[in-house]
Amino acid sequence: MKKVNIILLVLFLVVGSISAQEQLLSKEQAVARALENNFGIKVAKNQVEIAKNNKSVLNAGYLPTLTGTAGATYNRNNTNTEFPGQLLEDGTPRPDISLDNAESQRYNSGLNLNYTLFDGLGRYYNYKRLKEQFQLSELQARETIENTVIQLFSVYFEISRLTENQNVLQQALEISKDRIKRAEYAFDYGQNTKLDILNAQVDVTNDSINLLNTQQQLINAKRDLNVVLNQSLNERFAVDTIVRFIPKLQLEDFLAKAKENNVALLQTEKNLAINAYDIKVNRSGYLPTIGLTGSYGWNRNQNAPSAFLSGTVFPGTNANINSLSFGANLTWNLFDGGSTAVRVKNAKIAYENQELLKQQITNEVDRDILNALEIYENRLGIFKIQAQNVVTNQNNFERSKEQFQLGRITSIEFRQAQINLLNAQTNKNLAKYDAKLSELQLLQLTGQLLNIAF
Repeated sequence: MKKVNIILLVLFLVVGSISAQEQLLSKEQAVARALENNFGIKVAKNQVEIAKNNKSVLNAGYLPTLTGTAGATYNRNNTNTEFPGQLLEDGTPRPDISLDNAESQRYNSGLNLNYTLFDGLGRYYNYKRLKEQFQLSELQARETIENTVIQLFSVYFEISRLTENQNVLQQALEISKDRIKRAEYAFDYGQNTKLDILNAQVDVTNDSINLLNTQQQLINAKRDLNVVLNQSLNERFAVDTIVRFIPKLQLEDFLAKAKENNVALLQTEKNLAINAYDIKVNRSGYLPTIGLTGSYGWNRNQNAPSAFLSGTVFPGTNANINSLSFGANLTWNLFDGGSTAVRVKNAKIAYENQELLKQQITNEVDRDILNALEIYENRLGIFKIQAQNVVTNQNNFERSKEQFQLGRITSIEFRQAQINLLNAQTNKNLAKYDAKLSELQLLQLTGQLLNIAF
């Protein structure tokens, strides 16, 4: 009896700490937090931003290039000019001329403009390709979001299942504790033996242990969800245990449009378009390139003083030069050793491979949709059976309880009825969330996962 009381005390403390200040985290709130905070989704969004920058006209080669140059040179020289053998008019040798600290400076700057008028349509098709690449990155981000949502709900529904199981086990424990009281009263009045009390205590112990294990699993599952939501691991919350299934007519409409909305098939279409543009980009190598060039230059030269043969020294001179030029050029690679032809052939082969991959993915998606549909229908049918089984076992338990209180059945028979009801309730919980998760997986394959209310 002392051991049972210790277990109940521990259980009370655990339940109290778990239930304290837990606010409801709805499915919509969980999805919103995941979209905002999940690491994988953040990375996917950044990849979309990169693709968006790449598809800009700034990256397509349509704009001209303008480069500026500037330079400066400074010289300082000491010179000594000799005139060997030369005489002045009076017959004396011509003296040397020395120039010390003779300075000269040169400055220059320029602007060069280049613009490609025509490049064989290569940049045009590359620009189209970059747009397709951006749309492909959006589809890849959508796939990441869909996978994250599935991961989120697999954990969220596990928390919901464990929450309902915890309530079921809590009720079972209350029933077992009530049995101890009844057994003790009956023993005091000589209506049963000590064995009935011991059996009730054993059942209380087992129910307490099962409840503690379920609560630990619940705590761990909540930490798993906190990781998906990228929030504090110690965040406490309650979850919604209400499950609503998609109406059959709406689901049939989703299935009819599955090939138009499946993210894997849409990605193959984009990859096919990208490969088609690759062929056209490589073909542009057969055509000439026409471009315009323009330049503007400015030069300033400040010369140092110099000695002249006449023996006179002139001061330094300055010169400013401005120049402006325009031109056009045509470049046509008449033969490049066959590299352009090889690139075009390889691009065509890559396109054929992408067509084959599209057929493969189409077959796989068709198979996955049929399998997911059958799994969903099977699990939904199991859930309905389990729900009816709970009703049956609930009625059986109520009758067994009446018979037990009247002393017409033993505690072992009553316990068996209780266990049967407990198993039916937990099996129903498992079937409910399995069916809902399989429905979400089916909706992901039809491309409608992000278009429904959770």
